[in-house]
Amino acid sequence: MTIANLYSGPIIDSHLHLFDPHRPQGIPWPEPGNRLYAAHLPVDYWTLAAEHNVICAVAVEASPWRDDNRWLLETLRSDARMLGFVGNLDPLHAQFAADLAALEHERLFRGLRYGNLWGRDLLLDQTRPGFIDGLRRLADCGRSLDSANPDPRLIKGLLHVSDALPQLRIIVDHLPNASVPPGKEAAYRADLLRLAERPNVFAKLAEIPQVGPQGLILDTAFYNDRLAVLWEAFGEDRCFFGSDWPNSNHLADFATTLGLVKACMADKPQAVQGKFFLHNALRIYSPTPPRGGL
Repeated sequence: MTIANLYSGPIIDSHLHLFDPHRPQGIPWPEPGNRLYAAHLPVDYWTLAAEHNVICAVAVEASPWRDDNRWLLETLRSDARMLGFVGNLDPLHAQFAADLAALEHERLFRGLRYGNLWGRDLLLDQTRPGFIDGLRRLADCGRSLDSANPDPRLIKGLLHVSDALPQLRIIVDHLPNASVPPGKEAAYRADLLRLAERPNVFAKLAEIPQVGPQGLILDTAFYNDRLAVLWEAFGEDRCFFGSDWPNSNHLADFATTLGLVKACMADKPQAVQGKFFLHNALRIYSPTPPRGGL
């Protein structure tokens, strides 16, 4: 690896969060007292990101409130650099079908997120009546399913979803930072490799930076083994970049986070880095026409 091989081309950031605690209704997260409890809007993001050749971004819903899908959609309309958003709807909710129908013809709507947040349990919830049918509707309208906060149980749940709905695009968020209890590593890795065999499953490599006893770990050797497993499993066409801004600020500022990720990828050819930082996200998050066309 050399500094000369660091990627300097255009970037799509596939994972950032937007929220505004000054709204009359407030926000469910972050809570008062959290260092992130302030407005984080497109203008705030681009003030940091534009100078690093980030040209487009995808917002991921940070709220379990159904109405906030509409708030996020309207917030993105004001900035052409926002490619779209991954929203939040619960397939078990009585209004799921109607809510999805209201979003499916929106160009900025890229998919939904479901995983280890907001008290959800994908492995259990998919056994309940209506859940798989709801995700089938999501697949039929050409959108994807993002997961959240991976652990062995979530990966097993995604395997079952993929078995039931092989046509559904699944994006596994934050895989480099999966929480795997001692003694579960072998089973987790086996399930992850099985999941990676499915061509419609993708790995969003966000939350790469880690903190050790001396603070943020900047030595790329620390990250090599974990990233190598994911890269070998999913390949250069199914791994892509997300910053997790502003949640990433708990560990490092935007420039440091991006610089560390670039350093971790610098052993790869420039064309492969271009896929990771730019081309894959655009292809993976592009809606596909449902059966019968739009």
